[in-house]
Amino acid sequence: MRVLLIGSGGREHALARSLAASPLCEALYIAPGNPGTARHGTNLALDISDHPAVIAACRARAVDFVVVGPEAPLVAGLVDDLAAAGIRAFGPSRAAAQLEGSKSFTKELARDLGVPTAAFRRFTEAVAAKAYLRERGVPIVVKADGLAAGKGVVVADTVAEAESAIDAMLGGALGRAGAEIVLEERLVGREASFFALCDGAHALPFGTAEDHKRAFDGDGGPNTGGMGAFSPASVLDPALEEEVLDRIIRPTLGGMLARGAPFVGILYAGLMITAEGPQLIEYNVRFGDPEAQVLLPRLRTDLLAAMIAATDGVLDEVRPDWSDFPAVAVVLASRGYPGPVETGSVIGGLDAAEALDHVTVFQAGTAERGGEIVAAGGRVLAVTGLGPSLAEARARAYEGVARIDWPESFHRRDIASRALDAG
Repeated sequence: MRVLLIGSGGREHALARSLAASPLCEALYIAPGNPGTARHGTNLALDISDHPAVIAACRARAVDFVVVGPEAPLVAGLVDDLAAAGIRAFGPSRAAAQLEGSKSFTKELARDLGVPTAAFRRFTEAVAAKAYLRERGVPIVVKADGLAAGKGVVVADTVAEAESAIDAMLGGALGRAGAEIVLEERLVGREASFFALCDGAHALPFGTAEDHKRAFDGDGGPNTGGMGAFSPASVLDPALEEEVLDRIIRPTLGGMLARGAPFVGILYAGLMITAEGPQLIEYNVRFGDPEAQVLLPRLRTDLLAAMIAATDGVLDEVRPDWSDFPAVAVVLASRGYPGPVETGSVIGGLDAAEALDHVTVFQAGTAERGGEIVAAGGRVLAVTGLGPSLAEARARAYEGVARIDWPESFHRRDIASRALDAG
């Protein structure tokens, strides 16, 4: 089978590694990919927002199956356009991808279905939003309705912070993504990520993780796309996972099916585990980043076969098998991230890090220049360690980080500490 993977980040490096290992995969192409994905297949210099160009590339290379990694092409309807061209693809339709593409859509769906989630209101005018803010008080969460590349959520502890976020988002700082915003209650508890493989009518649990969103140690600094993760989630036990399926995932699938938008693909529920039980923070409609970098190295099941089964509506044929080893990923980012960063600095030591047992370096914001790997973005690498215990997995990840020679980077030194400190 000839496979095309869409995307260029660390998630796609992890996906490429797993897809290339499938006995079903005869050839793997990645568009546009990065230097890390090039180790597992052939990178194609494609503009993935140009759907006719993607379709033409599929036809030119006799691609049998497309895997869409990031959210933007899913929300833009790439899977729909591929299907119309007779090309099978893994991922939700444009209508189903609204679960990530519109915070308002998801919040209202959850309310209608009785899915536990934070109280909320939606706004398009700053005056009305600020009046609601004064009524509700702080802390409060301000969210852009649309896709904002991880920059559309502000957890405000003061009225001034909330008003600043309202003005920025509705004032155009995030473009169309902030034309509408959601103000919602701040939930208290531990966050966790729950993944389900879906065929439109059925959901199969597909791993859990915990992410570290804040830039600096001790959960300080601004929100980011994720500075590290570990899997499985220590805060979720089997009883809680079943509660998530029964109260959140399955009702959502049923609601989408009833609305004529069956969800096919990976449904990623961002959860807050509160004193009252799991509550939905938000949905993503793809693997997370850096969550994929701790989930997929633990997956023993053929990922490509599982994706095909979901696409074909035969999830009953899939039996996920996971390594007993937990995984920890530490993200190395360019200094200044999540703000403006300088690119072009040379990264050394990648081979030395990967020479360690059970350590993998996933590339994200990298480029190749004159035979060297250089930084080309904000989040640049994720170093993943596996081990018989969480402590050993963490130690291996940080040993890998120590072997990387990149003075222009920074990373958190407390990834997975909250789970280890909790005992």
